[in-house]
Amino acid sequence: MGEPLSGGVGKSEKQILRALRNADFLDDRAARPLRILAEYLEPQWVLERRKIRNTIAFFGSARIGPPGNSDAAPELAHYFDATRELARRLTEWSLKIPKPSRRYVVCSGGGPGLMEATNQGAAEAGGETLGLGIALPHEQGSNRHISPGLDLQFHYFFMRKFWFSYLAKAIVVMPGGFGTLDELMEMLTLAQTEKKKNPPPLVLFGTAFWDEVLDFSPMVRLGTISPEDVELFYKTDSVDDAFAHITSRLDGPP
Repeated sequence: MGEPLSGGVGKSEKQILRALRNADFLDDRAARPLRILAEYLEPQWVLERRKIRNTIAFFGSARIGPPGNSDAAPELAHYFDATRELARRLTEWSLKIPKPSRRYVVCSGGGPGLMEATNQGAAEAGGETLGLGIALPHEQGSNRHISPGLDLQFHYFFMRKFWFSYLAKAIVVMPGGFGTLDELMEMLTLAQTEKKKNPPPLVLFGTAFWDEVLDFSPMVRLGTISPEDVELFYKTDSVDDAFAHITSRLDGPP
């Protein structure tokens, strides 16, 4: 403990290439367990230092931007403003909790579209806001509304989803694509199998979208899921309704 990384007396870092500085090794398949472990330990280190223990996670499409600037269908653009407003209101509500470590930090996937709307709404309320980003070939990178020091980047989807689920005390799922569905099914599976002791309230926002995309009735009819499994989520089109549903299930200000 306390030993300098440069090695023994008279030997420089250039002469002795330590494993933790060996880029060829760290980028190789042999070091994959270390990279996975780093994506567990670094977020833990950051979040503990910032005393962040609870989040409200938002999932949604990177393609849905504000009206007039959206890559998705125009009828979906209003979800940008709804996401931003709900994130802002939940952050304002959370900031009224006296003890900072018990507050709920709004969290997104850190990218553009509805993820940016999430972080923007929370930032406009004056709260911290977290981005759990991932390196993808066709995505623009992190949005500018994530709080300084809380832009966490991942290579592995499963480690990113771990941090989404581990901290989430409530979940909002806006319209989205394969990634949003992947995150939704992960959360539903954790709730159904009781892997989370207290399953967080899960809101599917956008009734018309989700009714068209998801139909679980054949699974109930054929017995692959139980009738009560479709009660694991709550569908709404109203920011007021979503806000009331989430805050009524969490410990916070009246």
